[in-house]
Amino acid sequence: MGIVNVTPDSFSDGGKFFEPAAAVDRALQLENEGADILDVGAESTRPESDGVSADEELRRVVPVLEALCGQTKLPVSIDTSKSQVAREAVAAGVEIINDVTGLEGDGEMVRVAVDSSVGVCAMHMQGTPRTMQDSPAYEDVVEDIFKYLARRRDALQAAQIDPKRICLDPGIGFGKTHRHNLTLIAHCNRFHELGCPIMIGPSRKGFIGKVLGSANVDRTAGTVGVALALARQGVQIVRVHDVLPVRDALRLFEASGGMD
Repeated sequence: MGIVNVTPDSFSDGGKFFEPAAAVDRALQLENEGADILDVGAESTRPESDGVSADEELRRVVPVLEALCGQTKLPVSIDTSKSQVAREAVAAGVEIINDVTGLEGDGEMVRVAVDSSVGVCAMHMQGTPRTMQDSPAYEDVVEDIFKYLARRRDALQAAQIDPKRICLDPGIGFGKTHRHNLTLIAHCNRFHELGCPIMIGPSRKGFIGKVLGSANVDRTAGTVGVALALARQGVQIVRVHDVLPVRDALRLFEASGGMD
């Protein structure tokens, strides 16, 4: 899954693709580099970020989606926690709703998913983007998040969302310490027991700089390393900014027996 941030303030590439034409060009570049899904978002969820209104989010993202969905052959995902944005994104041609609140933050989001029959990705987050890194704590980070995702899976199925349309995301970096993130990555094969595709988004995140010993280090190689660890555990979707190096690494990893 290739990331397209139509924001001025995302932690890694905020502002680079804020104009609609630049965002569409970026998405098409990611398609050419080997992305399988394009994930477009117009509200930053970096730590301590403030939200934006639905009107502002729509102003940013709808022109991008309308142009992109007419040009790409790939499924396009909308990264939003607002039902109004999701509804208009689906009308523009989006096929997946990717919600960092697990489809809980907006009471109408599940209804949009049911009515539209699109795919959904439900993520775990402790707290909100503004508060999530204050002091995240768990009894057992893997088991606690496993139980949360199981509850969300069951709730979505109870709402008549086809199980084949549900993806689950443990939420790397969303209300987790660096150690929590590494523990989740090392044990993400546990989440296969939920019976849904698993998505992990490690791209350029702070725990990579922590492991490598510098907050300012280029985190592309670290993202590639994590992607290989995820592939070894059978994770189906890796959400990244740098599609080409990750795709190339995965191809060589598979060709040289890494998936065996």
